[in-house]
Amino acid sequence: MVWIHGGGFVRGTANDPLFDGARLAQAGLIVVTVNYRLGALGWLAHPALPDGGGNYGLMDQIAALNWVQDNIAAFGGDRSNVTVFGSGAGATSIALLMLSAPARDLFQKAILQSVPGRARLRSAEEAEAVGRQFAAALGPTTDWRAAELRRVLAAERQLLEQSPRSFAPMIDGRLVTEDLVAGFTAGHQIRIPLIIGSNDDETSSDGWSDIEKDIASSGIVTDEMRQLYADVVGPSDFAARVYTDKVFSEPVRRLARLHASSGAPTFRYRFAYVPEARRANPEGGHGRELQFVFGAEGVPGAGILSRRDREVAGRIRAYWINFARSGDPNGAGLPRWDAAGSDRLLLITNDGIASGDDPLAKRLDRLENEGGK
Repeated sequence: MVWIHGGGFVRGTANDPLFDGARLAQAGLIVVTVNYRLGALGWLAHPALPDGGGNYGLMDQIAALNWVQDNIAAFGGDRSNVTVFGSGAGATSIALLMLSAPARDLFQKAILQSVPGRARLRSAEEAEAVGRQFAAALGPTTDWRAAELRRVLAAERQLLEQSPRSFAPMIDGRLVTEDLVAGFTAGHQIRIPLIIGSNDDETSSDGWSDIEKDIASSGIVTDEMRQLYADVVGPSDFAARVYTDKVFSEPVRRLARLHASSGAPTFRYRFAYVPEARRANPEGGHGRELQFVFGAEGVPGAGILSRRDREVAGRIRAYWINFARSGDPNGAGLPRWDAAGSDRLLLITNDGIASGDDPLAKRLDRLENEGGK
């Protein structure tokens, strides 16, 4: 299993103790966690760079997957049975790799956790415009290769303060040729077994006030929409639900439908379980499933789990392990996970784990009709 971390393409590390793969390795799997270039170093585009630059982070991920192909047998691994999994920006990266010709033969299964599937990628022209702003921040006479790292990071920080999405994958016509939904709609992705899902709360502390303002001013909030969220109390909770559904839940459903229609085994989930110690104050839910996949406890981002929490974590991890081995998450002692071809999904809640019809279907239908076409 190859893990690609998230962090909005500008932060994060595979060395985070939350991503300790020991529990997965105890089941007999080999876990590889991958670092890749971030921020300006990972995604800078500029006419002065070879081929215009950009997408260096994806190049690093492809290089890591090639390393796995060349070397994993020495660790007892099987190069023909590689599962790539990631969350957030990591999941977006994997979906892009599923569409990218240079990565086509490098992995056989994928797990996309919290992928914002309708996020629009920057064009080469848009990315180069940011690159010019970055060059201006460094100074017009600066030799980039000789620039001190602190100056590079300062210029990067300046642009991120203006726009948090200044550095991210771009459509370069080589590694990346289209947005995710467009690529999946056209059937350009590799037809491999896929787990895809999101959390029922995808908010985080980063930039949340801006997101609330964007939702309020977007025009998407109508009386009909409010009726679909009649069970949500308070403007902040309402904004959180709409944001989660618009950016994650509906796009995840769309990608799952498209991939299932290609004939590839597809399994969709929604993670709504909250650790018992955090239920009085759940906070942001983006990335909440990670502790349950990796089983880390007592490290930043992962508190101590209760007995019930550990039971749920054991089941989630078992699904991921079974899928990595065979392409099917189902196994002895686990609630049945129905394939997504009939629009079913696995619901993981405080009350239990079970396959079922999507209780949010009407909300997601409305969001799809609003602007997801």
